[in-house]
Amino acid sequence: MPTAKKKHRSNPEWIRRHLTDPFVKAATKHGYRARSAYKLAEIDDRDKLLKPGSVVIDLGAAPGSWTQVVRERLTDRQGVVRGRIIALDVLPMDPLPDVTFIQGDFREADVEAQLVAALDGERADVILSDMAPNLSGIAAVDAARSGHLCELALAFAQAHLKPGGALLVKAFQGSGYSQFVEALKKTFTNVVVRKPAASRDSSSETYLLARGLKQR
Repeated sequence: MPTAKKKHRSNPEWIRRHLTDPFVKAATKHGYRARSAYKLAEIDDRDKLLKPGSVVIDLGAAPGSWTQVVRERLTDRQGVVRGRIIALDVLPMDPLPDVTFIQGDFREADVEAQLVAALDGERADVILSDMAPNLSGIAAVDAARSGHLCELALAFAQAHLKPGGALLVKAFQGSGYSQFVEALKKTFTNVVVRKPAASRDSSSETYLLARGLKQR
């Protein structure tokens, strides 16, 4: 699962923007591991994806901010996490209570075996993918890398999602974007685009929410 979220953080402009970012400040106050938590939270507030009792897989989970949101949303009024949460990444991730973390590339057989064991005969209700490529600065190359990760997420969903389940995947607008949207529409009954407030205006990233996995 070739995912990377690190950016060139010695850049003075990046540092200035980071220090003044309201979502960074809010994440620090709340205890989220990254500002990206608010992207998922906003989408879930609107689309009601995450419900107690669900089986949720978080691809490209490190450092764990999306997984934190999932855990909050699957917690009932008695404070008990209802459902199953599985997080995967090639990078290490600090543990979270009630979360099964698998480190490795989900295309590899041993990682796939760990996932199947963690699912314990079930399929997922929701699969999340915040995976992003290492950016080269070359638009065509970056679009191709992003597109490949989207295709991997879709193939993963087809293998591990329940009929009627949902996939939320990060995608970057550019070459191959419209083709991927069409692939989602062939696989799911409903596909919408989401651009949460925490996703910077200068970024070409969007989130594609596909619901209603069609039976094959």
